[in-house]
Amino acid sequence: MNEILADVPEMKKKPKILIVDDDAAMLTSLRMLLQLNGHDAEPAQGGEKAIERLTAADYDLMLLDLQMPGVGGHEVLQHVRSKGLGIKVIVVSGETSFSAVKDALTEGAYDFVRKPYDAGELLTTINNGLQSRELERQRKALEDALEESEKLHRYIVNNSPDIVYVLDNEGRFTFINDRTENLLGYKREELLGQHFSMLIHEDDLVVANYVFNERRTGARACKDVELRLNINDEAKTVRYFDTHVLPIELHSVGMYNPKGLDGNSEFIGTYGCARDITDRKRNEELINYQAFHDLLTGLPNRALFEDRLKLAIAHARRGKECLAVIYLDVDRFKLVNDSLGHAMGDKLLQIFAERILGCLRAEDTLARFGGDEFTLLLPQISKQENAGAVAKKILESLRLPIHIDNQEIFTSASIGIAMFPQSGETVETLVKSADIAMYHVKSNGKDAHQFFNEEMNNSYTCHLAVERDMHRALEHKQFEVFFQPKVNPNSCQIVGMEALIRWHHPEKKLVLPNDFIPIAEQTKLIIPIGDWMFHATCKEICRWREQGFPKIKVSINISAIQIEQEDFVKKIIDTLDDFNLSGDYIELEITEYGLMKNRENAAQKLRRLSARGISIAIDDFGTGYSSLSYLQDFPVNTLKIDRSFVKDIESETKETCIVDAIAAMAKGLKLHMVAEGVETVAQLNYIKNLGCVEIQGFLFGKPQSAQTTFDLMRQRADGKLESCLYYG
Repeated sequence: MNEILADVPEMKKKPKILIVDDDAAMLTSLRMLLQLNGHDAEPAQGGEKAIERLTAADYDLMLLDLQMPGVGGHEVLQHVRSKGLGIKVIVVSGETSFSAVKDALTEGAYDFVRKPYDAGELLTTINNGLQSRELERQRKALEDALEESEKLHRYIVNNSPDIVYVLDNEGRFTFINDRTENLLGYKREELLGQHFSMLIHEDDLVVANYVFNERRTGARACKDVELRLNINDEAKTVRYFDTHVLPIELHSVGMYNPKGLDGNSEFIGTYGCARDITDRKRNEELINYQAFHDLLTGLPNRALFEDRLKLAIAHARRGKECLAVIYLDVDRFKLVNDSLGHAMGDKLLQIFAERILGCLRAEDTLARFGGDEFTLLLPQISKQENAGAVAKKILESLRLPIHIDNQEIFTSASIGIAMFPQSGETVETLVKSADIAMYHVKSNGKDAHQFFNEEMNNSYTCHLAVERDMHRALEHKQFEVFFQPKVNPNSCQIVGMEALIRWHHPEKKLVLPNDFIPIAEQTKLIIPIGDWMFHATCKEICRWREQGFPKIKVSINISAIQIEQEDFVKKIIDTLDDFNLSGDYIELEITEYGLMKNRENAAQKLRRLSARGISIAIDDFGTGYSSLSYLQDFPVNTLKIDRSFVKDIESETKETCIVDAIAAMAKGLKLHMVAEGVETVAQLNYIKNLGCVEIQGFLFGKPQSAQTTFDLMRQRADGKLESCLYYG
């Protein structure tokens, strides 16, 4: 070994470095830095010049910029790679994205230094690159020497990670390296003289007869053929797990004596190597599993479900059978996720999957489409009622309480069912039909199942039409701000306003919020609509201020989706600044659910707005699912009693109703209380006696257009409006 190493030539020449950049100043700077540190460096301004120099001379290392006009750094790397140049390339670039670094290293770069670079770091990287280049040269020289030495050849073979073997012309082992003992549990001595077939798995013998005992040479010889070898079950030292076969990748070539007995080349045996590909096979299986399964629940994903559904449709069509596609959505899952955390939500989905599987046959397929949505394929269904029975069984199972980490959770599901061929004859139409039926259940109270029918399709189409028309409404300015007065119950004077949106549809005339706001929230059109609403309200407030009207606070409804946006606070503050309005002109009304969605983030944003003088009111108070402890976390000023509680107040009410409890709570927390939906004098008197400071409802006025409200404000300012009672 020492004799061979002595023959390896030492690199006596000074390493040559090529600097490539389109910036002349950078070239000069780098060249001076390298020369001062004893390196021989040549500049090349631009990629085209670099390729010319690489073609004309050999270099040990190249400093390369990526972003250059014309021929860029990536093209230079591709040239180095395509020509097989041994040069070490260090990318020195201002492009610092992960993808840029990854692409450069993938294309063969040795290392990556970001601009502006640290001189010490760059020099260290250069020295490491030159050292690596030197080591590669020495290794190449050593490999050339080893090829001439049989002793070293055997040393390499016996220490190879692969099984290396030689067969005679009858297929018996004449040589096999020591790797067989580690991989297969056989000692070399046990295999020498044995036929190769003793190692081959019986199912691979036919292929092995052609490739393991290869007779061909050159390009026609065996490459990358996968086989399975038997493992010696009696060996105690074999390293393998619970398996009896070893997957290998085989390369083999025939060996010939150029001077046979008859003067022709004589086949004398086969030389080959077999690489253990167990890890690769397992990785391929894992990748294949991940491509077709949901990692959280272990269920098939959308791709695998659609593939199975396609096969089931073909089978049902041939056999003139029925099948059912079920679309299932977990009710109120976002509430669990937002209030208890994503970890709890993940566990809930896993339990849901287990319970649904417990209601199915072996031939049924349950898949997770994403989020809290599941799909179910029921093949060979004889009649519609059978699919309904499965849906009922699933709903009953899901209604049972779920215990996770000392938390008891009650939830349910909405299920839509599409039958083949009545509801569709393709994968797309069946899934879409089941989805539409599920949303029909959602809109009608949840926790039920429904079969698809054409009327639902019309409703779905209507949903899409409303979404499309809302886009046009924003573009053509069809929305308008209406205002409803808030009145002091004692003086019956206006003390505030609530801004309410109305839609002047070209065909449907005046459209109320309940008919389009839910769809706007589903499609996130509520974000631009909400921005428009806030801007239009501020504009109207400025109009009142310019007329000298008394200052009045205006409430504006805010959606939870708006609060989730990163720029929510900035947009509100910027709008106020644009109109030169202070925060005390505005009160934001937010539902309990809106506050509880991403609770910590919402609280932080509302505190920033409160610091600007903006009031915060909880709309529809008492109808949410959350604990009242959240009131301590948010800068709440006002509780707004939902109209559903107010309407229960009658003229002869004697029992204490829920409004009393809310009033007591507001008083205890020193919060303002506003009652909405007041329509009778009896309700007015009851609310007044509870100490409510503001009342809103048809008794005092319906929502009116901005101009009608402006006229009302003018009368109020001129003293012509003594009372707002029974206004409008």
